[in-house]
Amino acid sequence: LRNAPELYGGPYPFIQTGDIKSSGGRIVSHAQTYSELGLSQSRLWPAGTMAITIAANIAETAILTYPACFPDSVVGFIGDQSKCDTRFVEYNFRQLRNKIQHENVGTGSVQDNINLQILGDLRFPLPPLPEQRAIAHVLGTLDDKIELNRRMNQTLEAMARAIFQDWFVDFGPVCAKLEGQEPYLPPELWDLFPDRLVDSELGEIPEGWEVNALGELIELAYGKALKAGNRNGGDVPVYGSNGQVGWHDEKLVDGPGIVVGRKGNPGVVTWVHSDFFPIDTAFYVVPVTKSMSLHFLHYALIGQDLPSVAADSAVPGLNRNLAYMNRQLLPDEVLMDTFDRHVVALFARCDQLNEESHTLAAQRDGLLPALIGRRLTVEHLKEIMK
Repeated sequence: LRNAPELYGGPYPFIQTGDIKSSGGRIVSHAQTYSELGLSQSRLWPAGTMAITIAANIAETAILTYPACFPDSVVGFIGDQSKCDTRFVEYNFRQLRNKIQHENVGTGSVQDNINLQILGDLRFPLPPLPEQRAIAHVLGTLDDKIELNRRMNQTLEAMARAIFQDWFVDFGPVCAKLEGQEPYLPPELWDLFPDRLVDSELGEIPEGWEVNALGELIELAYGKALKAGNRNGGDVPVYGSNGQVGWHDEKLVDGPGIVVGRKGNPGVVTWVHSDFFPIDTAFYVVPVTKSMSLHFLHYALIGQDLPSVAADSAVPGLNRNLAYMNRQLLPDEVLMDTFDRHVVALFARCDQLNEESHTLAAQRDGLLPALIGRRLTVEHLKEIMK
């Protein structure tokens, strides 16, 4: 009863395969929760459990930072603390991921999957427990910095969203003028906003602004199929319907850009800071005119109620033609350009943090086999880092 509504909306975090794949190895957030009924058919796994995906995005792993439930496409690993450090096991499992995916993806089954027997048969070197903890600590410091960068990015993106909300959704400056309030923006910016609201098909809007069909502003272009085995290398991020799903060595689209979920997670809108490769479960946005601000379109699309229908054997999908009929409020070009200039500095800082995180992740992944294979010791690494 996977889609039964009574299973959801309660107090218990519910971690899905997409959450694990996009987590970077640590579960720090979730998008769904279980009710008491949901919990009754599941289990509340404790913090410190390693979650392993066994269906859809197989062999992805992450450590819970708080108690949570899983669907049957995820299994939990609780390490024997007298023998192993679960964080070390999770780092080690990443070394096995490519091999597992290569052997079990595209086997002709209805859905790529693995099982407990495959997991139980896995073998890897297990150094003494103090050494496991030391390795996990060293690699964990890099993950700590990556997580800090992620949170900083969230703050920067929230600032940009707040500006969009105030200017183009709540009409804050326009309403303030109507109420005779003092300006809260610099004069040159304050003067760009009208001082009247007029009727439109969307209700009252600022005078001089227009209402357009979404299809008059953008094209939703199709991504391209890319097998899971080809998403494990390179510097170009690969995006699906719910965010990044890997890396590739060739781009499909010049960045920055916008990805919109097409199948599976229809209507999910993701900003991409660099060149990227959207797969066939996603659309990417092509503005109809070069003068159209991508930053404006990004937040405008987040606010759209994009229509989805059942497609491809009941998998929900975004109906592109219906989406084109949605209405979108558009300010004058000067104000849109001004918004673009305001948020571009925030997005540039996000770019820097993303690049730094990518570099740190590469360093972490390069250190792991050297430390496990004892070609590099933790003590030697500490000396280098002094």
